[in-house]
Amino acid sequence: MAPPTKKHAASPVDSSLETLALSGGFRALPAKFSESSDTYHFLYIKEHKVRDGSDTSRPTDKTLFVLNVPPYGTKESLKTAFSGCGAVRAVYLQQKPGALPAKSKPPSKFFDIHCTKGFKVAYVVFKNPEGLRNAMNLPTIEPFVLSTQKCPISVGIKKWAEEYRSALVNPTDLQKDVDAFMQLHDKKLEKEDAAAEADAGVPDEEGWIKVTHKGRKPGLRRTETVSNRIMEHERRKRERKELLNFYTWQQRESKREHIAQLRRRFEEDKQKIALMKAQRKFRPY
Repeated sequence: MAPPTKKHAASPVDSSLETLALSGGFRALPAKFSESSDTYHFLYIKEHKVRDGSDTSRPTDKTLFVLNVPPYGTKESLKTAFSGCGAVRAVYLQQKPGALPAKSKPPSKFFDIHCTKGFKVAYVVFKNPEGLRNAMNLPTIEPFVLSTQKCPISVGIKKWAEEYRSALVNPTDLQKDVDAFMQLHDKKLEKEDAAAEADAGVPDEEGWIKVTHKGRKPGLRRTETVSNRIMEHERRKRERKELLNFYTWQQRESKREHIAQLRRRFEEDKQKIALMKAQRKFRPY
């Protein structure tokens, strides 16, 4: 996005917009996608103000609040656009106005899929207060260009192709990332177990004893090694069952053998009862 360089007489935008003031202290700045675009829409800007002044990342005297940022607008394009007003320190894009989301390190670079879609709001933070004043005094005659040769914006099939290529994951890199995550997770569990064992059975100052979740017979923690052992045991169990009942005749023979065993046991029990009757040791009542 580049600042306007043409003269006002050659501008396609109505000159009345130069003095246009909106409610809430906003000013309207026209913007278009590229030099060849015939249509444009408006960015609404004003000085960002915070009541308590606790937002150190977006200081009041250096931050420009921008509304109606188009879906194809990026941090780089906005930074390039307003760099003509002054050095830009940072640009924050959000779905709606408000506090910045808490910074949390993603568990893996392969699973950080957060993406702001649709029309957005932006906070442009300048390094000096002069940048904010210059931005608020920009003329509204010539529209800004968002996609330039210096900072092109990918749209359409090109953008979809880039998103598809970025979505493809190298299995080797993914496996390394998963192994590193599981090692850290196992170390964390080991530390928790060591801390629980150290605290178990030790009374505090008031004489209370901390009860852990393990109890008297703690089970195995589901670490990666234990999970692999359990999965291997279940796999071997399924293989034995599949080999045992692979053929239909094997199932039929197994049923016949089971019935024969039941009959033999029945005959043996009858003989035992007859023997007990003969010895007069059978007392059913």
